[in-house]
Amino acid sequence: MAKPPPSMEQYYVGVDVGTASVRAALVARDGLVKATAEEPVRIWQPAPDRYVQSSDDIWDRCCRAIRRVTQGVEKSQVRGMGFDATCSLVVLDKHFQPVAINQDGVQEQNVMMWMDHRASEQAAHITSTGHQALRRVGGVMSPEMQPPKLLWLKENLRETCWKQAAHFFDLPDFLSWKATGSLERSLCTLVCKWTYCPQEGWDTSFWEAIGLEDLLTDNCSKIGALTCCPGTSLGEGLSAQAAAETQLKTGTAVAASLIDAHAGGLGVIGADVKGLSLPCEDQPMTSRMAVVCGTSSCHMGISQQPLYVPGVWGPYFSVMVPGLWLNEGGQSATGKLIDFMVEGHAAFPQLKILAEKRFVWVYSYLNRHLETMAGDSGHLGTLAASLHVWPDFHGNRSPLADPTLRGMVVGLTLSRTVDDLALLYLATVQSIALGTRHILDTMQETGHDIRTLFLCGGLSKNALFVQTHADNCVSSKATAICVVVF
Repeated sequence: MAKPPPSMEQYYVGVDVGTASVRAALVARDGLVKATAEEPVRIWQPAPDRYVQSSDDIWDRCCRAIRRVTQGVEKSQVRGMGFDATCSLVVLDKHFQPVAINQDGVQEQNVMMWMDHRASEQAAHITSTGHQALRRVGGVMSPEMQPPKLLWLKENLRETCWKQAAHFFDLPDFLSWKATGSLERSLCTLVCKWTYCPQEGWDTSFWEAIGLEDLLTDNCSKIGALTCCPGTSLGEGLSAQAAAETQLKTGTAVAASLIDAHAGGLGVIGADVKGLSLPCEDQPMTSRMAVVCGTSSCHMGISQQPLYVPGVWGPYFSVMVPGLWLNEGGQSATGKLIDFMVEGHAAFPQLKILAEKRFVWVYSYLNRHLETMAGDSGHLGTLAASLHVWPDFHGNRSPLADPTLRGMVVGLTLSRTVDDLALLYLATVQSIALGTRHILDTMQETGHDIRTLFLCGGLSKNALFVQTHADNCVSSKATAICVVVF
């Protein structure tokens, strides 16, 4: 691809595929964001604990978002692009067409989302093998990883899905393939969600032990025969078809992808904070934890040496920050849990009307309402002292690593006013913050020295969420919170 004249600005496109939407950004070479766009993606919930999407729909939304942010820009100025996405499982046949992952056989529904927990029994079976590969995932296999999802497909949809499938992609790798035609898989996805070991490759004994030895045929082509480091330039760049769909130039460089949480973690854990008078200014990156908080939350801590933390995924080498080991804790439902608690309350319709009258977000209204309830005392955090939430409504990812756990609320009364809704919201946010504290303390006990939390993602826009995390983590070694919003 011909280079633009030196006097012309050069741009890069970043595409972030979250749980419910695609977000794209046009970024100048100096790092300034010039344009952004967001497109919703469809989610189906055919049964409890089952969440599915369409890879065609996701790709279409990516292309729309890319076209929107590059409007008015000379296409030769766009020098490269990259994708991050949730660690959902995409299933395609030998012609690279979607394969249905549900009994109803709807072909377009070919993505088993990260939050789909239908494979909990398969995850427990894999854990019961005690295989050495489990040591790199905190000792317990999660239904949010790909091996149990694959095993569920084999056991439940053998004829309609398993035998038809020729390619199983992590969603970030699917997007890279769709853009370039390259079948190289990012080590970020394979190491973190598929048990791949960069030094040794695929552990055949693991796949044989869990009953998925058929994935080892043809040099493991169904799950990834070729691998590369995140950020590697893939193939010959943007394919002719993808160029037509995005309205960019054929050959535009495309980087090997990242999981969305890891992209957020990479962005904030290396943030330059010099001159901002923050306590962490002269401390190493290994003293930071990135809390990537949206629909769920991921807690990313890095270290110079491998640290094995019970119930916390990793250690993974070089999957986020080159040359450093990553441990990844998490909470399976945070933003989703807050929405569930608030929107399911009897007073939610009244809350919506009150917020609309003031032209504010419902959570901004709730935050102000809680301040009013606290009054001059300023003790907002103690308002919910008699109301307690256990937040594991979608299981516990870390550090208990038990997907069968369920949530609870203790202290409810017969009242159902906006005040009661505000207190339930506060108690829910506090429970999530205490979950972060539990993960943080567990990682500290096994060798991490974390002193600062960096928050990014949708929930970091919520001042109460951020302050509650600061209040509940301050008594541990983490004595400061920095907030980065993308």
